[in-house]
Amino acid sequence: MRSGRLGVGVIGAGRVGPVVAAALGAAGHALTGITAGSDPDRTEAILPGVPVLDAAEVVRRSELVVLAVPGSEIPALVEGLAAVGAWQPGQLVLHTHAAFGTDVLRPAAEKGAIPLAVHPAITFTGTSIDLRQLNGGYAAVTAPAPVLPIAQALAVELGCEPVVIAEGDRAAYGEAIATATEFSREIVRQSTALLAGVGVESPGMFLSALVRSSVDHALSAAFDAPWSDPGPTSPGDSIQG
Repeated sequence: MRSGRLGVGVIGAGRVGPVVAAALGAAGHALTGITAGSDPDRTEAILPGVPVLDAAEVVRRSELVVLAVPGSEIPALVEGLAAVGAWQPGQLVLHTHAAFGTDVLRPAAEKGAIPLAVHPAITFTGTSIDLRQLNGGYAAVTAPAPVLPIAQALAVELGCEPVVIAEGDRAAYGEAIATATEFSREIVRQSTALLAGVGVESPGMFLSALVRSSVDHALSAAFDAPWSDPGPTSPGDSIQG
């Protein structure tokens, strides 16, 4: 990892980008700017005073560019910025999507940028609560071997323990993340609807202790369970850190 502070710019002001920026700012890096989002008040609350810029200007001002956009938008975004000559040799470019490694950043790498993939394995709310969730969490990191320590160090600066995922395994990793998040949400939705249908008031509160204890029990059992290769998978664009 480079010594000293990095100028960090973020493209994507949804639930993930502002929180990642705030975590890196708290680690001592300088925030150069973030692109506009649909909820400017929320972004300002997390990143007070950080300039709102267009994507090309974020890249121009930054030593580390964080791409926190849906996976379906990453290829065109990276290619478009390459086409206008935005990427700079030696610049770090990091995306936060679960299902992609660094190959999706190839147009930037061909211009001399250093590609990194770091996915914090939490469900982002887009609020300061996420900063507490990052501390003690895990992050999947993928990068070319010579720069893997940079990706690992950035994960640590986010508050996470880095876990290395090979480029070829990112799709399967992304499917695991999608399964855990989407299945859990759907089960809770179904259960609360059934309870509401039989007259239970505040079904979410009613299920809270049960769901949390059930998940804790399942996770404890998973620590020592034997696992086999689940075979090929194909995650969708709903997977984003």
